[in-house]
Amino acid sequence: MAGETASQFLPILYPFGLGILSGVISIVLSRILSQRRRYNPIKFLPMECGQIPTGEGRSHFMMQYYSYILMFVVFDVMSIFLYAWAVTFFSIPKEATLPMMGFLGIMFAAMGYALFLSGRKGIW
Repeated sequence: MAGETASQFLPILYPFGLGILSGVISIVLSRILSQRRRYNPIKFLPMECGQIPTGEGRSHFMMQYYSYILMFVVFDVMSIFLYAWAVTFFSIPKEATLPMMGFLGIMFAAMGYALFLSGRKGIW
């Protein structure tokens, strides 16, 4: 029985193992074959189009829109999953509704937090 169950997961385990093996091999080879260079402080300076910036920045980034960007990202991801679930709603087994509700709960919690942030003007 246990061998039969394990053989069902082989089509998933083979690509997973191949991905991990190729990732480890590429990291090890890059460490072995790459050139070691001395520390260069110019390399870590902030650059603008290859030039060292001078003076003050010309624009101010408005952090007040951060919560709206967060809400867009949440709704964007949620809409992709909601569309896929809506298309296959009647063919989904009843056991799959609990994970779906958990996902939606996490997404709505993130949406609530973003709405909470958008109402707090003192943090910007």
